Amino acid sequence: MKNKIAYLLFFVVFVAAAGCNKKFLEDMKSYDKYDESMFTSEALTGAYIDRLYNFYFASYKDPRSVLVGAYDATRSQATDELGGTVTDWTSPNKQLLQASQANTYYGDAPKSSVDNKAYTRIRFCNFLIEKVNAGVAQALTEDFRKTAKGQMYFLRGLQYFDLVRVYGGVPLVLTVQNASNDDETIKLPRAKTSEVFDQIAMDFDSAAALLPAVWANSGTNYGRFTSGAALAMKSRALLTAASPLFNTDWDNPGNAKWQKALDAGLAAEAALTAAGYGTSVTSAKDWAEAPFKFDNGTGTSTMQGEGIFVIPLSSTVASSGVLNNGWESAVRVKDMNGGGGISAPKGMIDLFPMFDGTRPTATNGYSETYFFENRDPRFYRTFAFSGSKWPFKGNANKVVWLYRWKKDANATSGFFYGNNQVSSPAVVRKMSNPAADSTTFASSGTDILDYRYGELLLNIAECYAAKNETGKCSDYLVKVRKRVFPDSVKANNYGIGILANKYAALEACLYERRVELAYEGKRFWDLQRWMLYDDEGADNTNSKLGIAKLNGTSRQGYYWETQAFGNGASADPLTAADRAGISIDPDSDSKTMKEQFKKLRDLYNAKFKNAALDAPWDRENNAAVNILFRPNYYIGGLHSSLLSSNTWLTQTIGWQDYNGAMGTFDYQQ
Repeated sequence: MKNKIAYLLFFVVFVAAAGCNKKFLEDMKSYDKYDESMFTSEALTGAYIDRLYNFYFASYKDPRSVLVGAYDATRSQATDELGGTVTDWTSPNKQLLQASQANTYYGDAPKSSVDNKAYTRIRFCNFLIEKVNAGVAQALTEDFRKTAKGQMYFLRGLQYFDLVRVYGGVPLVLTVQNASNDDETIKLPRAKTSEVFDQIAMDFDSAAALLPAVWANSGTNYGRFTSGAALAMKSRALLTAASPLFNTDWDNPGNAKWQKALDAGLAAEAALTAAGYGTSVTSAKDWAEAPFKFDNGTGTSTMQGEGIFVIPLSSTVASSGVLNNGWESAVRVKDMNGGGGISAPKGMIDLFPMFDGTRPTATNGYSETYFFENRDPRFYRTFAFSGSKWPFKGNANKVVWLYRWKKDANATSGFFYGNNQVSSPAVVRKMSNPAADSTTFASSGTDILDYRYGELLLNIAECYAAKNETGKCSDYLVKVRKRVFPDSVKANNYGIGILANKYAALEACLYERRVELAYEGKRFWDLQRWMLYDDEGADNTNSKLGIAKLNGTSRQGYYWETQAFGNGASADPLTAADRAGISIDPDSDSKTMKEQFKKLRDLYNAKFKNAALDAPWDRENNAAVNILFRPNYYIGGLHSSLLSSNTWLTQTIGWQDYNGAMGTFDYQQ
């Protein structure tokens, strides 16, 4: 079994070590029975800390999922990365305006038992922060108390960061409070959004001061937060605070928020570099292997040099009690014994640069028909398509085929090779382990890298762009590309070219984020903080940056379909001989790759055509729909159940309050 931080929290192990009985654990299920006696030993305190890790991350089993504690993919499904699911936020047939339609991530009325909600988690953090340096906790070693407290500051900052991204300003609860109907002191109003960001920055600073740069016993402590991770999270938070959603002065290069975000990013880079991060990715192969090559702090090195903030997951097969990564099963297609695959929208296929880093245009040699030819090295490690080599344990030479055929010209549906019923000629393969066991895809232990070193470089680049320091912005974008592109294409800044002005630099940063961080749960937050669904009212970011609006578009798919017909699932018009000799392996040399591209192109010309989907991919009630993300969705309203029991809280602008009046809380202050 993997030796990872105990996200699963088998408390009995810790209690036995401390000489306590199971009844003690049962007594800990409600808030009022927690006291400082929990901190009489490192075993018990460690169990308390690990339980909180569990509360935060036990649901984090898929990189598309976001929001600590909750972790669902709704926000990712509202982006251009994933087609086929029309959410309430993107449906043109729904309008969320009433408080009863707001999301409930904030939480609701206290219960008699522990309820894993945002302010529950904050309370747990506050409790240890208050108690660990006093009373019986003084028996703990100073180093242990420091790291215990540092982890709580990190977790509290992380929770407030997700709260502020969802709601803007929220009450800042920094001490343990007891529920009461008549205690006026606990009726805290919503803090200004800027005040919440300030507190988040302070929490991550406190965490950085108390946590180690690298933990001793890296295997046992793999996944615990480090000082570098805290500084990197401060960078991510302050970048969000400086972005247009929260910063009406974003277009001013001298705006202090951009400078603060830049300073935070550079400080994180320096600290992480000193700790040994940033050197593990020197090729596209390294880039692809980062989630599993150093899994559990093992492999060729105990250092996860790319993963700054890692969610360790287990490959243990069990019906309960373990946390596995569901991604491997989700991305693998049916003829691999997978869950069916994640079809890539055409817009994502057409997005990635060419092999020399230039944009995919006809002028630069791009053909939508032969999309597989001469692309960015990351393309072949993000997507699989017909002719791609995509191995797994027991089949080291597996080649994917994603096509279908119909019985005749009038058929309204078709048959798929290997029962691979996909809606696109390409599927997502990023973060898939080529050594994964097809009998246990659903129990994958591949870790989720919530924060990679590549993201930190992009954060710094974006700050420089906003400050109109386009040369330095370009330097950091080059750092990102240099890690994955061969030296042979380093001319013209690896295809980036010369960034003409601030807006071109910002667009280049956001473009690079779409490629580098694709399918890592980051796209929605970029769309949100830059308000890129549309330009409405004072929002003009799309026009300023020259980025197409997402509203009014839909995610498009299509089939590779055989030119010949076949009457039945076993009547594939192609033969094994047709497919033989094609195996596009991203690890092969450029000469071999080009030879394989030609073979696949020739096969396509002889046997295939592009065909429309049988039904629109984005649809409601079988009718095609376009995305409509309304401006009040960028920042959510407080739910009616919360407002009814917390009458002093004001509703967010753009949302109705409990009585139906429009909200007045300005999240841009």
